[in-house]
Order: sequence, then structure tokens, then C-alpha cells
Amino acid sequence: MGEFTFRKSAGLKDLSLAVISAFFLALSFPKFNLEFLAWLGFIPLFSALKDSSRLKAFLLSFSCGLVFWVITVYWLMYVTVPGTIVLILYLALYFGVFGLIVRAIPFSGPRLFLIPAMWVLLEYLRSQLLTGFPWALLGYSQYLNLPMIQIADIFGAWGVSFLVVMVNAALYFLISEKKIKSSIIPLVILIAVLSYGFYRLTTHDLKSASGKSIKVSVIQGNIPQELKWYPGARQEIMEKYIMLSRLAAQEKPDLIVWPEAAVPVILEEEPAYYEMVCNLAKQVKTPLLFGAVTSRQGLYYNSALMVSPGGEMIGRYDKLHLVPFGEYIPLRKILPFLETIVPIGDISPGKEYTLFNVNLPGVGHNLRSKFGVLICFEDVFPGLSRQFALRGAQFLVNITNDAWYQHSFASYQHFQASVFRAVENRVAVLRSANTGVTGFISPEGRIISLVRDTHSRELFVDGFKLQSIPAKKGATSIYTRFGDWFIIVLCFLMGLIFLPANRYR
Repeated sequence: MGEFTFRKSAGLKDLSLAVISAFFLALSFPKFNLEFLAWLGFIPLFSALKDSSRLKAFLLSFSCGLVFWVITVYWLMYVTVPGTIVLILYLALYFGVFGLIVRAIPFSGPRLFLIPAMWVLLEYLRSQLLTGFPWALLGYSQYLNLPMIQIADIFGAWGVSFLVVMVNAALYFLISEKKIKSSIIPLVILIAVLSYGFYRLTTHDLKSASGKSIKVSVIQGNIPQELKWYPGARQEIMEKYIMLSRLAAQEKPDLIVWPEAAVPVILEEEPAYYEMVCNLAKQVKTPLLFGAVTSRQGLYYNSALMVSPGGEMIGRYDKLHLVPFGEYIPLRKILPFLETIVPIGDISPGKEYTLFNVNLPGVGHNLRSKFGVLICFEDVFPGLSRQFALRGAQFLVNITNDAWYQHSFASYQHFQASVFRAVENRVAVLRSANTGVTGFISPEGRIISLVRDTHSRELFVDGFKLQSIPAKKGATSIYTRFGDWFIIVLCFLMGLIFLPANRYR
């Protein structure tokens, strides 16, 4: 009886440690933004995993993942409760596998490399499998820590995730084993990362100040989701965007940007609304980028379209990466019951990385600035932004609608991803949301300006914001040119470590 009580007590203690880790990690993300907790977040979990069986290690880590993801993506329940439950269970599996691997590492030499490497590879896997879910990558927790995230232009967000887990492991081994030597290498790496960060912030500030710029005005319409597609509200919605755009045009922007699906109709089926947009562009003498659902050959697309100051269509981009169960139904023919949890009908994916062009001010019509558009959550996928930058995009535009998720953390977590896309590719990122976080991010990841009301609120407010952003030549960062090379190196080095170790055992 005494032994059972002891085991039960030990089990509750270990579970408590796993839950503490989950809270630490979750609190490092918006809107808590206690990013320092990410550097300590795994230590309680590592303590719980010590001397545990492999099954227990998996269950403890899975429990940690469950609590973390419940706190982090609870807002998905506003769209689908069954889908949220399934997604959380799926995402928690990655925590479980991580704990199992950490517990299975029997040799001490390369632990400080293996533990963060495994975490990063699991994050990468999560970002690719089943269309990918690269939400709340651990590195994103540091989006306000500007010196620390500058290495993203070399390693991507994966490098920041690696660093955070490595410091966690080093601190745990320092506390549990009292080995100061194990902290030397992480400390040296940390100093090198910060030095690079301060250097890049200084040099990019100087370059941004000396280069050409373009003035863009972003509009936040703040249309309630329940009215977004209500036929009786169409005229009111258009009048609101037109009114905000006319006010914005008084500041003489070079481009006006509306959010995703701002025009509340299928464009080809209601041409009068398209004419309203064209007439507005002619009246304000400013190119206008807007989101709308379009239809061609019986297929529907989530599109970004641009009209010239003369009211002519000069570009269209169809969203490439669709939201499963939001814009299309995976496996519809095999599992027809899935239709019951889909909030929107089927949308078809686009096929091209379309770049838009806008004239630079004061230099005539021959010199233009190129930019790429990311629709909805496309900005959470590093590869998409990189492909636009690789094709010559000088800045990126994210048009989105986060009204689905009400007054939750979703909009701020979404915004984190845009900060990293700016740093990775060394381009400015501007965002226009129906509601969400609308504003501008510098190529260094600085939050330059946001649409806010008089109470400094960003969500469910309407307005516009004008900002000059750098219009640089094509991005030249290492990450843009070589992509996820860090992931390939991690896989190669882990093979070198594991194969000899297994042969020895």
C-alpha cells in the first residue's frame, strides 16, 4: 500500500511538472507575451521525464502537449468544435514523440544538440504533413525579441526554435547534474546570436534609411463575420470600404490595400460591385488591391486583385495554400460525412506565384516596385513567402480575415508569423485584415505602426493607416536563397550521431 501511494504521488508530481511546462510555453505566446518563459518552459518536463519509462515519457509529454495546444488554439472552436478536438489530439502527438525521444537518448555527449534538433525536426514535420500546420512554432514566441530573431535570415524560424530548446536543455543539465561545462557551448552560441542580431539591426537600419520607399495605406473594415456574406449587408459593406479609402486617399498613398474577400460577392456573378471598385480607383487616382472570391470555368478562387488608377485590372493572384475544412474538404469522396464540419464551400487552389507591380513615387512610370500577396494564413508558411521573395518581391502583403476567431489570441499569434517572414526574407510586410492586426512590419521585424482606436485596441476596430516602407531590390538573405538548408543539415548530422551510436550499442 505504501509503495502504491508513493508511486501515485510520484506520478502526480511528474504530471504536474508536465502541466507547468505547458503553461510556461503557452504563456510565452500572445497575448501574454512572456517570451522569457520559453527559455525555461521545458525544464519541468525534462525533470518529469528523468528515470521514467518510455510509455510514461510519451504520456507525460502528450499531456503537456494537450494542455499547451488547448491554451494556444482554443479559438478554433468558434469555427468547429469537433475539428478543434481532433486537431489538438493530433498536435499533442508531436509533444509525445518528442518526450519519447528525449527519454530514449542514453548517451551524454551530443544531448545538447540532439534534443533541440529533434524538436526542430518535429516542428518541421508538423509544418508539412497533412497540408501542414506551422502555427505557434517555438521560435515565434520571441517575435518581440528583435536581436534574437535576426538569425532567421540565415536559419529561418527553425534556428530560433533550436536555440530556445538548446538553452532549456543546457539549464536543465546545469541544474540536475551541476556540470558547468555543459553550459559553455550554449552560452557562446547565445552571445554570437545576440552579437549578430545587434549588428544586423544596425546595418539594416542604415540601409532602410537610405533606400527608396513607397507609401501604402492599409484598410481595416471591421465587418462582423455574421454580416460578411449576408446579401442585405453588401451595399453597407462596400460603402464602408469606399468611405475609408477616400479618407486614406487624402494622404496621397501610392497603393491602397483592402483585406481578404473585402468585396462581399463572387465577383463575376455580381459585376456591379467590381465596377464600384474600379470607379473608386479612378476617383482617388490610386491603384487599389482588394480581396474577393472569383469564378472561372466553374471553379471558385480566393483571390487578390489589383486595379489601376485608370480602373483597369492589372493583376490577379489566386490563393495557393488553402485551409482544410475552411476552404476545401480533404478526402470528400472517401469521407463524405466531413462536409458537415465545413464552414465554407470548396475553393480551388491557384497555380502561380503572381507578383504585382506598383509605380515608385517621384520616378515616373518606368521604375516599379514588385510585391507578393499572401492570403489568409499563407503567411504562416515560410516556403510561400520565400518563393515570392525569390521571384523578386520587394515587400509582402498579407490580406486576411481573423473575425472568425472573435476576441481571442488568434490574431496576435497570426501576426507573429508575419514578423518572421519579414526577417527571413529581409523585406517589409504589411497586413490588411477585415479585423485582426493591421499594420506594418519592417525588414528587421520591427512593428512600425498598427491600426488602433483611441483606446489602443487593434481587434474589431475600423480605420486605416498610411506608412512608408522600403522598396528594396530582390531579397538577398541566406534563407531566401537557400531555404530550409538548416533542416537538411540537422538530418545529416543526426544520422552521423545515431548510426555510430546504434552500431556501438
